[in-house]
Amino acid sequence: RLLSTPIVAERVSLVPDFGNTEMVVSLLVIPLAVQWWSVWYPGSEPGGGGYITQRMLSARTEKDAVKATLFFNAAHYALRPWPWILVALASLIVFPDLPSLQAAFPNVDASVIRHDLAYPAMLTLLPTGLLGVVVASLAAAYMSTISTHLNLGSSYVVNDFYKRFIRPEADEKRLVLVGRLATVVLMVLAAALSLLLSNALQAFTIMLQVGAGTGLLFILRWFWWRINAWCEIAAMIISFLVAIYFQFIHTALGWPALSSHVQLVLGVAITTAGWIIVSLVTAPTDLATLRNFHALARPGGPGWRVVQKAREQEKVSDRREEQRWNVPSGILGMLVGCVAIYGALFATGMWLYGRWGAALILTAISAGAAILLWKLWRRLTGTLA
Repeated sequence: RLLSTPIVAERVSLVPDFGNTEMVVSLLVIPLAVQWWSVWYPGSEPGGGGYITQRMLSARTEKDAVKATLFFNAAHYALRPWPWILVALASLIVFPDLPSLQAAFPNVDASVIRHDLAYPAMLTLLPTGLLGVVVASLAAAYMSTISTHLNLGSSYVVNDFYKRFIRPEADEKRLVLVGRLATVVLMVLAAALSLLLSNALQAFTIMLQVGAGTGLLFILRWFWWRINAWCEIAAMIISFLVAIYFQFIHTALGWPALSSHVQLVLGVAITTAGWIIVSLVTAPTDLATLRNFHALARPGGPGWRVVQKAREQEKVSDRREEQRWNVPSGILGMLVGCVAIYGALFATGMWLYGRWGAALILTAISAGAAILLWKLWRRLTGTLA
């Protein structure tokens, strides 16, 4: 009955209305053609990152880390969105407009009543026991996220800045102290920034904009030896400044506001151009470090031939060096994994929508891709074992 309600039925399509160019570009073209590889943010990290690495390193073995990461992607992308979606669709019936939301929160100033309050309004309908469970789950999710961010941010400050440039000889006691101070400063800065935001969507837009253009850098560092630490620093600084400009300065200068997807594309272009220039004008990482990294991580592709030839000329005997990264199988595994996860995402939706034929087809596609991914993983681990 939920999906047959007119106000809901017109919003359950999994693809946007192709007659609305603005919607097609922002909701379909940009995510599929640009966002997935160009935007880095915690939890969605093209090329890898500290957010997911913290969890992988806590696993018992490499195989356990891979299994946990695959489960995270399945749960995060294929399963978790649907409870949100169903609650959002139900809220269209229970709270169809802003006056109904205002009635749910009579003591809240009308100026802050926005559509993003529909979820808290739906929570008011829960009985006390279930509401307590939801509040506890939200608190747990918040603590998990904030602890990860603070740990990641303070590690950047300590290991990549303080220990490297300020005091390389610092002992562990001082590094721990600096890490604690950095954590406090990060919390204060984050709280100050939150006071400048008007809604949750603005926060999400800024998060995407700050990571715009850094994703490609983090991917290519595994394929091109010329990318160094200065490239990453430049990308993070440039993307942050671009985000601040578009959110707080652009319209203040009298320029017309740009849509979020236009800001994203411009941010990607500016940041990418910036870090590429930095990679060409700065000195490369010293060859000894590159050789050690190449032996340990075994990056593949033609971008590492310079380092590979250097090791061959030195006739370095290292068993790890013979265990090359099977790049084609790795890329194929990535694509097959995406098919498996997105197939499961849309299959879940079809089952919930009662579209049995589409649900069966998508489930079969997802299951087939998962089996193929398992076989590819066996080939990769056999190559790297």
